[in-house]
Amino acid sequence: MNFQQELIILYYKMAKKIDEGTQVTLDLKTIGIILFFVATVIGMWFSLNASIDEAKELPLPPDPEVTRMEYDMKDQLIRQTIMSTKEDVDEIKSDIRRIEEKIDQLK
Repeated sequence: MNFQQELIILYYKMAKKIDEGTQVTLDLKTIGIILFFVATVIGMWFSLNASIDEAKELPLPPDPEVTRMEYDMKDQLIRQTIMSTKEDVDEIKSDIRRIEEKIDQLK
């Protein structure tokens, strides 16, 4: 008998019809684990619902308002950043000119 035939025989031995007469045997430990899992899920469900109900009762956060002072400070920061970038660009341009001059001298 080859391996494939043994697998087919094993499959037919294991294949059973599940109906009203099928007996399921569980030991006490397995039943305890199932009950613990169900109790944990139920507890989490009620805890989550309580948290949702509590969140519904909380007041809504106020709309964010930008004050004039904050706007002016941000505007000033942006302008300073632009100016410093301009200075950096000017410095890079002068460096490029010097490099070009040196390259011209080497030619």
